[in-house]
Amino acid sequence: MKKVLITGTSTGFGFEASKYLADQGHHVFATMRNTTSKNAEAANALSDYSDNITVLELDVTSDESVAAAAAQVDDVDVIINNAGSGYGGPIEAFTGDQVVAQLDINIAGTVRVSNAFLPILRKKGEGLIIQVSSTAGRAAFPGFGVYNASKWGLEGLSEAMRYELAPLGVDVVLVEPGPFETSFFGNMTPPANPETAAAYQHVVEFGNGFTQQVMGLFEDENAPTDPMIVVKDFEKLINMENGTRPLRTISGLDFGLQAVNDAVEPIRKAALEGFGIPEWDGPKAS
Repeated sequence: MKKVLITGTSTGFGFEASKYLADQGHHVFATMRNTTSKNAEAANALSDYSDNITVLELDVTSDESVAAAAAQVDDVDVIINNAGSGYGGPIEAFTGDQVVAQLDINIAGTVRVSNAFLPILRKKGEGLIIQVSSTAGRAAFPGFGVYNASKWGLEGLSEAMRYELAPLGVDVVLVEPGPFETSFFGNMTPPANPETAAAYQHVVEFGNGFTQQVMGLFEDENAPTDPMIVVKDFEKLINMENGTRPLRTISGLDFGLQAVNDAVEPIRKAALEGFGIPEWDGPKAS
C-alpha cells in the first residue's frame, strides 16, 4: 500500500479520491485550505471517514503553507496535484493580476507541492506524481483562454518533469478530465472588467450554451461524468508498474481530443529519439 498526498481535497476529485484510496488501504494525506474555517466540514468528514486519512492544512499558493504541511509528512510515495481553479470569460476582460493568479494556482502551485516532497522521492529512488490537467489543456475554447493557458502550461511543465525525473526513478503523468459533475463550473472566477466582457456577447453566449450543454450531460445517466471515473484512473496509474504508465490519460468525455493525444504521441517519442534520450520517457521497469 502507498502513502498518497492529494491537494485540493475539500471537494470534487480530491474529496472522492481521498475516501476511495483510503478504502483500498492506502494512507492518504488529504490537504486543503481553511481546514478550521470555510472547509472545516469537509476536513472533519474526511478525518472521521477513515483512520487511513490524515487531513493537513495546505494552500498551494503559499510557500509557507506548503512547507508547514511538508514538515508533517515523513514519507510519501504518490503526489496527486489536484488543487486548481478556473477563470472564465473573454481574455481582454481579465487583468494581468488575474492571469497571474490563475497561473499561480494551476501551475506554480504544483511546483511548490512537488518541490516540497521530491527530496523524499529522489532519496527513495521511486515515486509517482499525477498532475491533474484538463481536456482544456489539449484544445482552446472561447471564454476559457486564461484557464487554457494554465492547463497548456501545466502540460508542458509536466512533460519536462517526466524527462528530468525518470532517470531518478520518479514517474510523472497527466490526467486530463473532461467535464464532470463537480463544483468547477459554479465556482469559475469572472473577469474583473465586466464592461469589457459585454463587448464579447458572442463569447458570453458560447460560454452560456456550452455550460448548459454540460449541465445537460450531468442529467444523462449514460454520460461519463461521474467523478469516480477520474478517481479510478488515479488508482489505475498508481497500480501500474514503472515503464508502463502513459504520459497522458483522458478521463471521461474527450471531445475528440484522444485523437490529438494519439497523433502527438509518436511525434513526441520521435523527438526524444532525436534528442538521444528515449530512455527518459518514464522510469525503467522494476
